Amino acid sequence: MAVSRGFKRAWDALTRNEAAPGLVLMACAAVALVLANSPLAQSWHGLFNDPLGWTPVPKLNSAHLWINDGLMAVFFFVVGLEIKREILDGALSDARRRRLPVIAAIAGMAVPALIYLAITHGDPALHAGWAIPSATDIAFAIGVLALAGKGLPSSLRLFLLTVAIVDDLGAVMVIAFFYTTGLKLVWLGISAVILVALIALNRFNVRALTPYILGAIALWYTVLHSGIHATIAGVLAALTVPLALNRQHDSPLLRLEHALVAPNGFIIVPLFGLANAGVHLALPEGGSLALPLGIALGLLLGKQVGIFGSILLAERLGIANRPKGATLPQLWGISLLCGIGFTMSLFIAGLAFPASAILVEEAKLGILGGSIIAAIAGMIVLKRSKNAKD
Repeated sequence: MAVSRGFKRAWDALTRNEAAPGLVLMACAAVALVLANSPLAQSWHGLFNDPLGWTPVPKLNSAHLWINDGLMAVFFFVVGLEIKREILDGALSDARRRRLPVIAAIAGMAVPALIYLAITHGDPALHAGWAIPSATDIAFAIGVLALAGKGLPSSLRLFLLTVAIVDDLGAVMVIAFFYTTGLKLVWLGISAVILVALIALNRFNVRALTPYILGAIALWYTVLHSGIHATIAGVLAALTVPLALNRQHDSPLLRLEHALVAPNGFIIVPLFGLANAGVHLALPEGGSLALPLGIALGLLLGKQVGIFGSILLAERLGIANRPKGATLPQLWGISLLCGIGFTMSLFIAGLAFPASAILVEEAKLGILGGSIIAAIAGMIVLKRSKNAKD
């Protein structure tokens, strides 16, 4: 009993620490990197990629597929819940408050993609990876921001969160529209029926969680077989969950989000890091520098130019004001942190090059290199910016 209470206290303390999910993810990525470059590399790769002896879903016949197509659907479900809450009752609900982060997020996705395409223009086989450096890893970035210490205005954290949420929404749209192939209309039709049923539950003010959870699982299964990536089902199902508060100031969306945030940050995303971050720290035989260089520079330079440049331009033109109390050096540091792509970038890399393990490995090198440098540079700039003025 005492052990149980002690574990609960430790778990509660861990989940209240906003830096913790990012630190756990960093630790898992480090473990995957070390093992992928050790004598255990083959066994480590086999652990996630060898066929399973039995699976309830034949399409998912390895641990890697279950993590990327199964557990990551839960990750995207949480993303969908966050997006809906922010749009209806958060930082994205006020046009004045959302203007700057939306502009910054769009520019922060477009410029890295352009830099990537400029570097890889000579090889059409690499063009499919244009979206890889456009992503921001919210857990990793928030973790590094927390490590930068106290003394920074709270508006910076809200700005980073809002940019990352808009970035996540953009990534979901990119996956849906640019990385969907071979549609199967029967499965797509069944998915549409299930989605309409979930919307009907919302319209009829059904507040019990069970119908939404069962509907989300059914939607995931049908979307998995439809040709659209299964994680999109997570977002679509999340958008049907009611947010309207009852007399106890509670709602199904808030209950689900509260229940899933900790498992998402401390189980699902770390498992994804373990399964996907392991890369041999050398170019694969026959590989080239164009792909990792395009991704690394897209993350490191593209995010800076896109986000920080759009902040300066928006302020100069009077379109939007910078976050309250934030200095330009601090906003530069935040722009650097947005160059931490990691989770979403690794995910998109697998979608961009599904038939080439070599290209995925090259992409991982660029993602890890660009993200690590962006994290270190961003933390240094933020630490030095506490006493700096514009």
